[in-house]
Amino acid sequence: MRFPFVFRLLSFALAVASAQAATMGHDTLIPHKGESGEAPENTMASFRLAVERGFGFECDVALSKDGRVFMFHDRDFTRATDGVVTNACGELTWDEISQIDIGGYGRWKGSKYAGTPPPLLEEVLELAHDGRMIYVDTGGPEIVPYVRDVFVRQSRATPANTLFLAGNADTCRAFRRELPGFKVLLISPSRHWGKQGFPPVTAEEMLAAIREAGADGVDCHYDSETVTAEAVAAVHAAGYSFHVWTVDKLEDAEEAFRRGVDTLTTNYACKLLAMHNAAIGLK
Repeated sequence: MRFPFVFRLLSFALAVASAQAATMGHDTLIPHKGESGEAPENTMASFRLAVERGFGFECDVALSKDGRVFMFHDRDFTRATDGVVTNACGELTWDEISQIDIGGYGRWKGSKYAGTPPPLLEEVLELAHDGRMIYVDTGGPEIVPYVRDVFVRQSRATPANTLFLAGNADTCRAFRRELPGFKVLLISPSRHWGKQGFPPVTAEEMLAAIREAGADGVDCHYDSETVTAEAVAAVHAAGYSFHVWTVDKLEDAEEAFRRGVDTLTTNYACKLLAMHNAAIGLK
């Protein structure tokens, strides 16, 4: 009858150990789409700003009609151009896409970022360097062979400084086949949005999904009811890493690290780190 108590004690010990594993810093804060709070998302401007400030970054890839891999998040250009261009990514050639001004619309209209196009993946990988990670969010498995072709033609992005994010098991397995030396994180929602009451995704469910996909860890949407110290510890105890996205509030970011997450994706990496360091008395 003592086993439940022993189990709870073990879980608590694991949670404490996990919570001590990482702290907020340049190597654990991952700028979302680059420093997208201060420059247009998924552009060389936002990626360079992240690197100049000592960070790595997360980025999203899309595929043009003629098979070029470029940096873009949405399925089409509607949001990025205030509806001026509504084509899907795969409907335009790279020559056409390279003329789209991502810095000329929305909050960036009239700013110094006017005339900023989406960059190609090979351009972005030139920023790779050891000590800071680039997280490449790849969408579905159909783009993986094209991503592989870009990676085999370059030498800067390596398993030491680059990993992949995959939204499903098929994409994870595709990377295992095409680029077996690189780590892959399985993207996970924080809740079951299709179920009544939106119950949190459990650690057991995350582990089952990681194992089924053959991933190296999980990248989970941050929710305080899902990303508990016990859940993070359970994933770590099974030999996997635990990452979260996208957190912009300092109190949430600090709490996530206390609970043991390995890295945290944010739109304001430099701002969060500065506020955190000021709070603890660091310059």
